Amino acid sequence: MPDTGQPPIFWSFRRCPYAMRARLAIAASGQVVQLREILLRDKPDAFLLASPKGTVPVLVLEDGTVIDESRDVMFWALGRNDPDDWLAIWRQDPQRVTAFLDRLDGPFKHDLDRYKYASRYAGADATIHQANGAKFLHELDTALQQTRALSGANLGILDFACLPFVRQFRIANPAWFDAQPWPHLSAWLSAFLNSARFQKIMEKYPQWKDGAASVTFPTSG
Repeated sequence: MPDTGQPPIFWSFRRCPYAMRARLAIAASGQVVQLREILLRDKPDAFLLASPKGTVPVLVLEDGTVIDESRDVMFWALGRNDPDDWLAIWRQDPQRVTAFLDRLDGPFKHDLDRYKYASRYAGADATIHQANGAKFLHELDTALQQTRALSGANLGILDFACLPFVRQFRIANPAWFDAQPWPHLSAWLSAFLNSARFQKIMEKYPQWKDGAASVTFPTSG
C-alpha cells in the first residue's frame, strides 16, 4: 500500500492497560499519530478490518503495515526516538526484558483478569488469583528496594509496560492493595498516577465515528 502522507492511525481505548502503555511510549517518543478512540462493545468496521482479532491497541503505519501488539507498538515508537532512554535496559539485557514482559502479559495478566473480573470466568476464585498476583507484586516491591525503577536507575520500558497493569490490580480493591506491605511498589505507583505523563495520556477523546475529523495524539501543550 502506498504511503498516505498522513500520520499513522492509532486505535485505542482509554482505560485499556495495553493501550495505555502504547500511548505512554508514543507520547514519550514524540511520534504523532491519528488517534481513534473506540468502545470495545461498539467496534467500528474499519477497526476490525485493520485487525480482525478486535483488541486494542492497533497501529496502522503510513504504508499499511499493522502493528497490533502493545509491546510492539512501544518498541516501534521508542525505536524511532527514545529521548528518555527507556530502552537502555533492553540494550543491556534483552533476554531479561523479554522474560519480564512474557511473565507480565502471561501469568500476571491471567491472574489480574480472574481477580478483577472473576464473574466472567467460570470457576475462577478471585481470592486465589489475588494471592497469585500479589506474589508477583511482592517481587516488584523487593526489586524497587534496590533501585528506584524496575528498569534500573531510571524509569524505562519495564516500568511503563507494567505500571498500567499494577494500576488495574489496585483498582480491583484499593483498600486491600494499600494495606499490603509493599511500600516501595506503592510509592512507585503513586508517583506514576500523579505524574503529568500519566495525566496526559489519560485525556479523554470523543468516540471515533466514520467521517470524523482527525484527532492528533499527543496533543501539544
